[in-house]
Amino acid sequence: MMFKPWAMAILSASILSACVTQEIKKPSTTVSKKDPIIFTEPALSAPFYSYNPFDYTAPPVFEVDLIQAASQAKNSSAKNLLIIPTVNSKSRSLKYATSAGNNELDVTEIDALLQTIEGQARHYPPRYTNRQERRGLERKLRQVSTQLDGLAANDNASFDVLIRAFKASVLGRNLDLGSAYTTKSMTYAQRLLKMDKNDPETNFWFGFGLSEGGGQKEAIPYLEKAMKGGVQEAYLVSVNNYLALEQKKSAIQMLNNYKVKYPQEAQVVDRLTKEIQTKNRWNVWQILPQK
Repeated sequence: MMFKPWAMAILSASILSACVTQEIKKPSTTVSKKDPIIFTEPALSAPFYSYNPFDYTAPPVFEVDLIQAASQAKNSSAKNLLIIPTVNSKSRSLKYATSAGNNELDVTEIDALLQTIEGQARHYPPRYTNRQERRGLERKLRQVSTQLDGLAANDNASFDVLIRAFKASVLGRNLDLGSAYTTKSMTYAQRLLKMDKNDPETNFWFGFGLSEGGGQKEAIPYLEKAMKGGVQEAYLVSVNNYLALEQKKSAIQMLNNYKVKYPQEAQVVDRLTKEIQTKNRWNVWQILPQK
């Protein structure tokens, strides 16, 4: 079911450390100054959204990249990282290497962070229930977004840099980090579409970004391209889009199309359809009730 996504197998230690936001209180006078202060980092919440919007039954793309990077290591002591070009590349050019060279960037931790935040905040509003966890990830996202913005400022910034800057800005918008993130996301989407107007991932992110920002009519062609490009979640976003436009018949028809394309989601589709028809469902991202 779409509401029980893959659990992430490998998490970066930097992501966990980003979640610690509370200041350590001064120990009471009854405790020896030599005694260490022990605290526990909050565990990351299980994702609400699938880590792989292309295929809910497949492992996360980031996890696959890590496995491939490890399998291509020349020896056990050489750990491969995920490396992208920062300039002069208009298509995805991820490679595996032990270090980044000139005009290259190690995005291993960046991709880990973006995927982790996607699990709760790919759509608006975000699903965090732990305030400490959210604040820590927000702080880390601001740092990463600033780094990517700097690289994206180059006129010849690579597709790999722009797609990550785009995602970071959308996630920042969803986390209410400021209106600048909305503006940046629009700019990055336009630059990416100039490089490849049919890229499924760009169209998916831009489509749901427009839809959730009030541009439901404008979102339709981008979501259609995403569906044609094989993005499973684009169908559900389209259902949401039609519900926002108060076009219930179109929403139900899209659910039927989704059921044909992904028969394993039949039970989910049937429940959503029934709830839409009875007006008990206004958003596909509401948690489905238990059987």
